[in-house]
Amino acid sequence: MKDITCVEDLRLLAKRRVPRMFFEYADHGSYTEDTLRANRDDLQKIKLRQRVFLDVDKRSTETTVLGEKLSSPIILAPTGLTGMQHADGEILACRAAHNAGTQFTLSTMSICSIEAVAAANPKPFWFQLYVMRDRDFIKALIKRALDAKCSALMVTADLVVTGQRHRDIKNGLTVPPQMKIANLIDIATKPAWAWKILQTKNRSFGNLVGHVKGMDDVGSLGHWVASQFDPTLSWKDLEWIRDQWPGKLILKGILDIEDARIAAKIGCDGIVVSNHGGRQLDGAPSSISALPRIADAIGSETEILFDGGVRTGQDVFRALALGAKAALIGRAFLYGLGAGGEAGVTTCLDVMRKELDITMALAGCTTISDIGPQVLADYGRNSA
Repeated sequence: MKDITCVEDLRLLAKRRVPRMFFEYADHGSYTEDTLRANRDDLQKIKLRQRVFLDVDKRSTETTVLGEKLSSPIILAPTGLTGMQHADGEILACRAAHNAGTQFTLSTMSICSIEAVAAANPKPFWFQLYVMRDRDFIKALIKRALDAKCSALMVTADLVVTGQRHRDIKNGLTVPPQMKIANLIDIATKPAWAWKILQTKNRSFGNLVGHVKGMDDVGSLGHWVASQFDPTLSWKDLEWIRDQWPGKLILKGILDIEDARIAAKIGCDGIVVSNHGGRQLDGAPSSISALPRIADAIGSETEILFDGGVRTGQDVFRALALGAKAALIGRAFLYGLGAGGEAGVTTCLDVMRKELDITMALAGCTTISDIGPQVLADYGRNSA
């Protein structure tokens, strides 16, 4: 993919290659998409401090996150329906991440199962958990993640009910896709996508099929999922999960300092400052605006990861400057996957790592640990 110079190139290519219902599922957010836009807008408002004559010849983007050595602080976020952007999408994205020396997070709502991804990728990956009403299913799912040797469990906190996503309703989003005339016409214009989907057995929710009692067909699974998100979820449930999971535990979906403090007290090894990519509470603050306060409050107690609107290496740099240990990318790698499968994800990671590396050089940094608030253009102004 030699002509790809940025993530936006991948996005435009994916838009041409992926059926509209699945592309827009990834590309859009909830309600008016105010928070979705704020994630990008607020990142771009942060200006960087250019430095010169500092000898930045020898640079490294390597870092350590939750005890794992990574080639860069760019981690693949959990994303639902990844295998509908490209056949076997989770398997391919995990392989691309590991080959690039970084980490991949598999979603509960993946198309490829935990076991399928583990069988195709010998290195441990992270697993994201939605806490559903059926606690026996959740307990079994945690055990499956343990059996697959997942090195971290990421619990999503901000989806006790589902924020309405207008595009999904209008597109009639289902898995597999509904055979409406409009969908059939659209899929007919994406023959390469359709052919690859037909060649794989992974075409439904892999972590659910065969594991939910009495729910073996797509229709019943859809109803089960819709009824399972649990508005009674409380901190006691997180304590229960902490007891079930002996490894690294990450809590995703934190925007409030008090919530962050409770998570640290319970024993979370990391938290992800995130608003679910602008897909849940529309009108919530951007993730980047919440990051500095949370990092200041608990950054010495637990590792802070960041998620929301990251499209460039400069965005990663901004997040690190404001206290994050690493940045998660969701839409960015999905664009790569839709554009070119495993090669597209590899291209996405390569482009963003190079952007980060060049940004470090121009800001006078040679290692990830050099990146702090002093690299921002307004450093020191607020205290002057």
